Amino acid sequence: MSAVRHWAAALALSALGCASRAQTSSPAPRPEPAAAPMPAAPPPPSAAQERASMLAALRTGIDSMVANPEFRNAHWGILIVDPERADTLYSHDAGKLFMPASNMKIVTGSVALAQLGPDFRFRTTLVARGPVCDGLLDGDLAVNGRGDPTVSGAMRGGDAMLPLREMADSLAARGVKRIAGRVVAGDDVFPGPTLGYGWSWDDLRESYSAGVDELFFDEGFARVAVSGGRRVGARATVTMVPALGYPRLRASVRTAIAPESLAAGSGARGSLDVSAPTAQLVVRADSSSGDVVVSGWIAPHATDTLEVVFPDQDDAYLAAFRTALALRGITVGGRSTLPSGACGRRARAPMADTLVAYQSLPLRDVLHAMEKPSQNQIAELLLRTIGLERGGAGTPDSGIAVVKRQLLAWGVEPDGYVLHDGSGLSRYDYVTPETLVRTLAAIRRDTAFSAFYDALPIAGVDGTLERRMRGTPAEGNVHAKTGYVSNARSLSGYVTTADGRTLIFSALCNNWTAPVRDVEHVQDAIAVRLASLTLGGAP
Repeated sequence: MSAVRHWAAALALSALGCASRAQTSSPAPRPEPAAAPMPAAPPPPSAAQERASMLAALRTGIDSMVANPEFRNAHWGILIVDPERADTLYSHDAGKLFMPASNMKIVTGSVALAQLGPDFRFRTTLVARGPVCDGLLDGDLAVNGRGDPTVSGAMRGGDAMLPLREMADSLAARGVKRIAGRVVAGDDVFPGPTLGYGWSWDDLRESYSAGVDELFFDEGFARVAVSGGRRVGARATVTMVPALGYPRLRASVRTAIAPESLAAGSGARGSLDVSAPTAQLVVRADSSSGDVVVSGWIAPHATDTLEVVFPDQDDAYLAAFRTALALRGITVGGRSTLPSGACGRRARAPMADTLVAYQSLPLRDVLHAMEKPSQNQIAELLLRTIGLERGGAGTPDSGIAVVKRQLLAWGVEPDGYVLHDGSGLSRYDYVTPETLVRTLAAIRRDTAFSAFYDALPIAGVDGTLERRMRGTPAEGNVHAKTGYVSNARSLSGYVTTADGRTLIFSALCNNWTAPVRDVEHVQDAIAVRLASLTLGGAP
């Protein structure tokens, strides 16, 4: 046997012996396994990761709301931006055109502020068309208006006559006690139609569709108070407030009780059902005479108030001003008592002397009265005023041309709007969410931004948002403009996040068959989510 084989055999025997001993001896105790090390805690997410996660949740949440099956046939356009970071947080069809409804007032109000300034005032002048001698104006008194919307109870503590009485006082201070001629409208600075293009004809009897002109009194409509008599069959009382004598009223209202107000089975006379209607009144215009006819019935002791659109805005203003003159003791009409040639009347051509120049409240107050209650007529007056002051003509077309130039200067895409009026009452108006957000961003950079921001409705506080988003982080926070016409709901404006950043958003919806409240709920939910965000970074 070779030495190599001998070494291998010995090694094998040795291994076999070891295995044999291992099988017959007691097993050696096994050492305790070492404790597994605890996994290291994951590092906390960075601020960027937290922001990304929050924005992802925001986008998923909004997507799920607009994709709800009840909105299968609806059109949504939504855009949310962080203007300081120039960052788009969410976008859904933001470049598509939508009927904006009263979100059009965002465009009209911001352009008016940029073009005219927050301290702009409307000017009304009283011009004598004849000499004034010994307290007599021997001729007509012309009222030259330029669309002052502040001759309004809503802007004058409930007293629309206040500015007219102030003008009458100024006229008396100039020594005028009697006007031999007439009180007439002066220059026609707002030529053309008084209504907006594309307004629905069946809305025209409503106060929100009143026309506008250079002379404009109390938002373009009268309030008619109707009071039932003391007993059934008595004549009801119908009065206009204030008593202008215009338009002329013809009333045929009786005191009565609706048949359904008598509870069944309670005797011959029955007992009153308090849930039954207390009045049924109809207002119509008599096209042949121009009178307004009020007819129907009203319950005993009941009261109701109707709104009657003025057939002619100039005539309504002049009727109110004649009332103010009479209250001041200035009489109108009658033959001249001046002798021939007195005051040089026969010695020179008829004169036109400005006796009074009256300044309105400033534009910052006008914006407040327009945006918060969404007052259509102020927007239409502003559009014509923009055209008159900056475009050379007080027409809607001239005003729209100025608005378009301003939007282009603000970087709005030229195909991002189709404009036909200033209020959004026209169903031919179209804008994109991008247009509204760019407009809101541009006016935010204006030195007069506070006048615009303060004029917007505040969620849960005032204006058209007074009853929305209460008890949420959006309450008292969101400043935004609503919009409402048939099949169009809009909400666009500003919101401050939980960590103090300002975001701009626009949420427009058109053409749905779901309940209207469900559309508004989505818009409110978006605003509340934005108010709850924590985006990080210095505000």
